[in-house]
Amino acid sequence: MRKILLLALLLCVVLGTSSPGPQPDARLKGASRLPPQNGWTYVHLEGSPSEIGFQHGYLLAPEIVDFGKVVALELKHDTRRDWNFFRDAAEHVLWPHVEREYRDELQGIASGLAARRVKLDLWDVVAINAYPEWGYYTRVYDKQHSVSSPPAAGAAEHCSAFVATGSYTRDGRVIMAHNNWTSYLGGERWTVIFDIVPASGHHVLMDGLPGLIHSGDDFGINSAGILITETTISGFSGYDPNGIPEFVRARKAMQYASSIDDFARIMQDGNNGGYANDWLVADRKTNEIASLELGLRNVTLERKKDGYFVGSNFPISEKLAAEETDFAMKDMGSSANARHRRWDQLMAENKGRIDVEAAERFLADHFDTYTGKTEPSERTLCGHVDLSQRGLPTWQPPYGIAGAVQNKVTDAALSEQMSLVAAAGHACGISFKAAAHLAQHPEFVWQKGLLGDMDACPWKVFKAQSR
Repeated sequence: MRKILLLALLLCVVLGTSSPGPQPDARLKGASRLPPQNGWTYVHLEGSPSEIGFQHGYLLAPEIVDFGKVVALELKHDTRRDWNFFRDAAEHVLWPHVEREYRDELQGIASGLAARRVKLDLWDVVAINAYPEWGYYTRVYDKQHSVSSPPAAGAAEHCSAFVATGSYTRDGRVIMAHNNWTSYLGGERWTVIFDIVPASGHHVLMDGLPGLIHSGDDFGINSAGILITETTISGFSGYDPNGIPEFVRARKAMQYASSIDDFARIMQDGNNGGYANDWLVADRKTNEIASLELGLRNVTLERKKDGYFVGSNFPISEKLAAEETDFAMKDMGSSANARHRRWDQLMAENKGRIDVEAAERFLADHFDTYTGKTEPSERTLCGHVDLSQRGLPTWQPPYGIAGAVQNKVTDAALSEQMSLVAAAGHACGISFKAAAHLAQHPEFVWQKGLLGDMDACPWKVFKAQSR
């Protein structure tokens, strides 16, 4: 044995290599992680579902651990339940409705974490993936069990977005833009660019959170020419525990949709009502755009080849609004309605001239249609709930430190190259400083230790690796 080791060492010297050591895991072949770029972390994942999952868990292990702490903290504060409640629901409520491909990918993430000696298991990973839909689940669970839900337990409004085509855009082709609204605690971590080449389905480029198999705020493109984003429906309630989790349907649609019809079919199949959204979709092959308002009981699909759709958390269908929300349709001082009005103004004012540069300006907009002033607040497209002079009930703790946390734009030309442009933090250039804000607002001291600064970063082009 000693002779064999000596021969191995001699061979290493001759070949100019280091001494024998552990070989890289074969499951990491083709995967990569780039150094931070303008606040974003870019990762390339490829292969079978289990390989993609393993690469994800291995390459983003520290970030997944960190984000897992945030999820547990926010859920504990919002719902007054410990993490084991959500682990149990992940195993017994969600897992039975997760199809094999995504079971393998979720298990792969857990395996990648284990390879990095991280003590998070499969049920932790599944519970983290359901981060956007737990508010829907807990409200229904509480009602079924005659438990009084805390005010913060419901789903808060998220995001501003638009999609346009035809006479509204500079080149007559499709364009899409979105900024993610959420708590700064979670949102400052929503800065991963995932470049995924799966063994089946389409090549995907999307933003996301560490540990999630879906985008979460749902902005992405695929190699079939489909562009996807969404904004949540304010005041929505309803959840079917026997349906397919939203995070599974959203990822599947991003990966497998080759048309608007495909997208709508996948999202409606097994709809559980979790994370109810108005989905904005574009097909760059046909220059058609669509709005899929997906409630639990009410679903509406509208399509255009000339025009636009906008999203800012308002319900479109009056029937859906009346039956599935408590949204105040006529309150023009609400964030959703004020931003809706601003979107319509910008679309009209810029008809025929909307391009990527214009979209970047829109996402940085601070005009408040309710006050008629230019001042950042919860009613402006670049949302600053933390700076608002009139906070809304849905944005009270834990959402008071909240607003737009990052921004993305793509159009037909960029998506043909599997590219998008993204800006971490507020697109307007205002940075958030945690220590100063906590000193002024001690009611949020529970976030101390995990809440960090959220610097506004310049726009950056991200392009998927060649397949």
